[in-house]
Amino acid sequence: QVRLAESGGGLVQAGGSLRLSCAASGRTFSSYAMAWFRQASGEDHSFVARISANGGDITSYADSVKGRFTISRDNARNTVYLQMNSLKPEDTAVYYCAGRTDYSNSYDRVASYGYWGQGTQVTVST
Repeated sequence: QVRLAESGGGLVQAGGSLRLSCAASGRTFSSYAMAWFRQASGEDHSFVARISANGGDITSYADSVKGRFTISRDNARNTVYLQMNSLKPEDTAVYYCAGRTDYSNSYDRVASYGYWGQGTQVTVST
C-alpha cells in the first residue's frame, strides 16, 4: 500500500510555472503507475497526465496540457512530479496525484486509481 502527499501548489500569474511534487510512502513505489488529476471548482476530476510504473517510459497527457506540462518520477526519492509551464487561468484547480497497480481500466479514469493524495491548490491569475 502507498500513501501520497502533494506539495508545490500556489498562486502564479498567467504564463508562469510551478512544479508539483507527490511524495509516496512505502517501499514499492516503483511498481505503481502514477497520474495527476485536477478538479476545478464545481467540476468533476479530470485527467491531466500519467506515467508508467518502474522506469516511467510511457507518459500521456490531456490535450489541454500537452506541450506545457511534463510528468516525471524519481523512484529513488519515491516522488512523482508535474512541471507546469505557460500556465493559464483555466489551469486553476486542486491537483491530485494518484497511484494504481490494477491496469484493468483506462489510465485516464478516476476509478482506475486506488490511491490518492489530499490535493494541492493551484491558482493562476490573469
